[in-house]
Amino acid sequence: MKDVDILKNPRVIVVQKLYGHYINSEFELNFPKHKYEKFIKEVVSGTIERRELISELMEKELKEDINVNKTEIILKLMIMAAVYEFMFRHKTPIKVIISEYLKVADFFIDTPKKKYLNAILDKISKKSRIDDE
Repeated sequence: MKDVDILKNPRVIVVQKLYGHYINSEFELNFPKHKYEKFIKEVVSGTIERRELISELMEKELKEDINVNKTEIILKLMIMAAVYEFMFRHKTPIKVIISEYLKVADFFIDTPKKKYLNAILDKISKKSRIDDE
């Protein structure tokens, strides 16, 4: 995927907005005109609002796999956004969510971490959406 195309990917925008909020939580979130603007707002706002619930699930289910204090923030934000989608966007299949965040990973992280992200998302998806697939 070309850089120009990936910058239009709604989940890239989600991760960018979450990162901006992480850096400065007082900064007002503005959302670009985008055909998926409603989706972007929902995932960003939902991830921020449910941060504690998502973090608790991650700590409980991934304590053997992820060191929350040592994991890069961009990787944690991708996982958190994906977990939000697993938990609260049931119309989107798990495989689609994982696939989309792996595309996003191409923009933000290197290949070994992408494989790690895939394994983490696969594992947490089984715990966060029990009633599906």
